[in-house]
Amino acid sequence: AGYKVGLYTSPHLKSFTERIKINGEEIGEEGVVSFVSQNKEFLEQLKPSFFEMTVGMAFDYFARQKVDCAVIEVGLGGRLDSTNVIVPELNVITNIGLDHVQFLGSTLPLIAGEKAGIIKDGVPVVISETHPETQPVFEKVAGDRHAPLYFADQKFHVQEGIFDPYKSFVEYKVREKHGLVVYQMDLLGHYQKKNLAGILQALEVLREKMPGIGQEAIVRGLSRIIANTGLKGRWQKLGEHPFVYCDTGHNAEGIAMIVQQIKSISHRHLYMIMGMSNDKDLQPVLSLLPKEATYVFCEAKLPRALSAITLSKMAREAGLQGRVEPDVNKALKQILEIAEKDDLVFVGGSTFIVAELENL
Repeated sequence: AGYKVGLYTSPHLKSFTERIKINGEEIGEEGVVSFVSQNKEFLEQLKPSFFEMTVGMAFDYFARQKVDCAVIEVGLGGRLDSTNVIVPELNVITNIGLDHVQFLGSTLPLIAGEKAGIIKDGVPVVISETHPETQPVFEKVAGDRHAPLYFADQKFHVQEGIFDPYKSFVEYKVREKHGLVVYQMDLLGHYQKKNLAGILQALEVLREKMPGIGQEAIVRGLSRIIANTGLKGRWQKLGEHPFVYCDTGHNAEGIAMIVQQIKSISHRHLYMIMGMSNDKDLQPVLSLLPKEATYVFCEAKLPRALSAITLSKMAREAGLQGRVEPDVNKALKQILEIAEKDDLVFVGGSTFIVAELENL
């Protein structure tokens, strides 16, 4: 819509500078070096975490570059997250799943309580997905803080997207107050159906303060999300004949969506190249994975990675058959040597596995 927009996301996949962008352009490496050198003494005294320091760097960069607005992704939870020092124009909570339970709690209402910690006095909040277990949590916190509350999926009814693996977009029909509207999204993941209602509701709220966000800009923006933001690893197609996809989804909710997406693509045989982190409850994830697939188990090159051998043993107990190749790029190369052109290859299980793909 012509605004100068900052975007802060985490983690990065290839380069640290992916975390901090303005209008899709990453912060320069010299900008990172400059922030650290100028604030070195203060940082050494404060001893912030890596994430806290990065949040400070992002906010400093957006302030100096005088952005019109910034989209800030919370790192973990919300209530105690370091991004939560700001008072925003709008809060958005997408969907709640059982993830990071050691920090956020072991039930959906407990996790929702942590996420609801971003709700501020009088600041509108959009909830993308209504869930009977979490709805009362959001209603109570929003009520206590006199924050206007919107459950997006109650107003914007998104029909199933029409996914064609040969096209670079998915078409969604959305029933809203003016009737049926068709949107094309260049993010191909099946789970974007849930996000779209939240996006449209958030934009409707923002338009009151940002009149430049017209319908034409919304249609154009949704069709150019990857071009405008540089986001990677969200049901990203890496090849055809055979189709090769990767996705950073790693909890049970994310994997369930990925399995659903796989089923929507016609294929002969399925190959799954999987690696996972050692801080996740893997049984719910492994139980969702298709048993008819051929698996290759790998591991990311970092301490949080679960060893490929351990993952292989756990997978075998869950009825999944495969072999071990720790290096994800070697694993993909080996599979592509034996796969037929009408097969389907998926790479994922962890953000860090996707990050190590050479052709991402």
